[in-house]
Amino acid sequence: MKKLKIAAISIIAVLLILIGVFYVYTLDYYKADDFALNAFATEKNNIQVQNNMIVFSPDKQNENEAALIFYPGGKVEAIAYIPLLEKLMQNGVTCVLVKMPFNLAVFNINAADSIYEKLPEIKNWYIGGHSLGGAMASSYAEKNNNKLKGLILLGAYPVNDSDITTITIYGSEDKILDKSKLENTGNMLEILGGNHAYFGNYGEQKGDGIAFITREEQQEETVEAIIRFIR
Repeated sequence: MKKLKIAAISIIAVLLILIGVFYVYTLDYYKADDFALNAFATEKNNIQVQNNMIVFSPDKQNENEAALIFYPGGKVEAIAYIPLLEKLMQNGVTCVLVKMPFNLAVFNINAADSIYEKLPEIKNWYIGGHSLGGAMASSYAEKNNNKLKGLILLGAYPVNDSDITTITIYGSEDKILDKSKLENTGNMLEILGGNHAYFGNYGEQKGDGIAFITREEQQEETVEAIIRFIR
């Protein structure tokens, strides 16, 4: 009995340590910069917060009535992607930005399931994301391609094989993305001078390359490519 008690106490202690380490790990994440925070703080009728998501509704829907479900990058505050998605909204695409548990999309891969019924007017659904968010979006798309028209990856590669129509957009100076895994991923666009972090507004990312275009320029090129892909 004494040995069992010691073993139980040891297991509990290890679990508590692991929980503590994980908690500390999740506290260290990339926060949205002032530009994104200001965009979020500004009251706008077409940007609505609904529980764990932010919905961007264009004044005029595009002709395809398309919407993009977007999964944020790993350990990146979701609102860092507001500037990018607002640009898409201004081009007629409804966007749904999902806030992930602990800022890690791996903990809610099926987040898209709860979104469709909230926007029943949408006819053509796309899913995508940045970095880890893109990888998890591809995992979801592989099992739900009957619900989706396409997959949009930013600084990411698919984690499995799928027949879904895909576009992969990445920066030439991206030092985080494993570009060797981009083979046979469908349409690809390299943004000359772009890097990994500039798809969002959260500053520079550790280990990333130095961009020689602005964050706004990278996002503008990204939006243009996504609009072409959807149309």
